[in-house]
Amino acid sequence: MAARSIIALVSVAEVVATELADHLERRGHDVRQARQPWEAESLLSGKGIDVVVVGDSLNQAEGRDLLRRHGGEGGPDFILICRPADLVDKVLALELGAADVVESPLNVRELAARVGGLLSRRGRGTQELIVLENATVDLRSAMVMHRSGTEEQLSPGQVALLRLFLASPRKVLTRDDIIAAAPAENADAFDRSIDSRIVRLRRKLDTETITTIRGAGYRFDPPQQFAG
Repeated sequence: MAARSIIALVSVAEVVATELADHLERRGHDVRQARQPWEAESLLSGKGIDVVVVGDSLNQAEGRDLLRRHGGEGGPDFILICRPADLVDKVLALELGAADVVESPLNVRELAARVGGLLSRRGRGTQELIVLENATVDLRSAMVMHRSGTEEQLSPGQVALLRLFLASPRKVLTRDDIIAAAPAENADAFDRSIDSRIVRLRRKLDTETITTIRGAGYRFDPPQQFAG
């Protein structure tokens, strides 16, 4: 199993840090936090940090100093949070090598996506994204991210079922195909339970792409933007 990516949150406001850590940990990352500059120094002096998010509660000069000492070749990628009026600080951070600078107030889900993008560029990405009509699915973390901003967890059986459909787009899968390749999660499942599993999966994904073919089975018809 691949090692978990490590993200350090330095002087990030508590409400934001709590929500961001929740997003990242559910996606399989290890989150470590430092509230004070001296804690950050100790944390970043160790090895293995992949991405550092520096909050705007830290003095901008201190944030740039951390970037100067711990960023660069072989170091972690830095994302600095700045206030909208701090254009000069934003430019200075980018010139010093910050991977990204975001303005507060910010959208935590967007910030988590920016962290994920940096990890992917470092070869540490853990996402496997499928875009449907009303939701995006990260298969590796088994998360459904709805356009409304809400998230749901897929069960292992639902992930197996979705992977089966993704592997066979526009092909009718019989009940036997599904039972063989994506068995139910309990030993009491019988043939008719397939219908219930499909209904629950459709509902959780908020999708019409999985069609019932009467008397034959089920078919996955990818949406136009699907690139799998």
